[in-house]
Amino acid sequence: MRILFVCTGNTCRSPMAAVLMRRELDKRGREDIIIDSAGLAAFGQPASPNAIAVIRELDERYSKLLENHKSSMVTREMLDQSDVIAVMSNSHARGVIALGADPGRVHILSADGFQGIEDPFGGDIEVYRRTRDQLEKAVKNLADAIFKNAE
Repeated sequence: MRILFVCTGNTCRSPMAAVLMRRELDKRGREDIIIDSAGLAAFGQPASPNAIAVIRELDERYSKLLENHKSSMVTREMLDQSDVIAVMSNSHARGVIALGADPGRVHILSADGFQGIEDPFGGDIEVYRRTRDQLEKAVKNLADAIFKNAE
């Protein structure tokens, strides 16, 4: 199985979500699932320093995954190879579907009953913490749904 997380610039939400999903799946003993992230407007930028910092607050080991991150543009090939395409908003869902993603594989992340994840770009560390906490709940919800459907 392959899960792809998509946001706009691939410097904050989608790489954080990918790392948090890796952490969630490792807790469940599921090292067999491949996780990746990309952006609809990504240009080889590093992960946001605040994104790295808030992940480090949770777990130093997983923050290392973000330290070497370079944003990458989502491609049709990535979409075709992914079993689950997890996006941060309705506009991201429309964007990946316009690129050819199977709508049945596109999932808008949600936490606390709200669909979508706040964009922390340009925000202070508290904004990034809120986004991290939303993402942590959202990836757990997604993992629960994936494994419930696999039963």
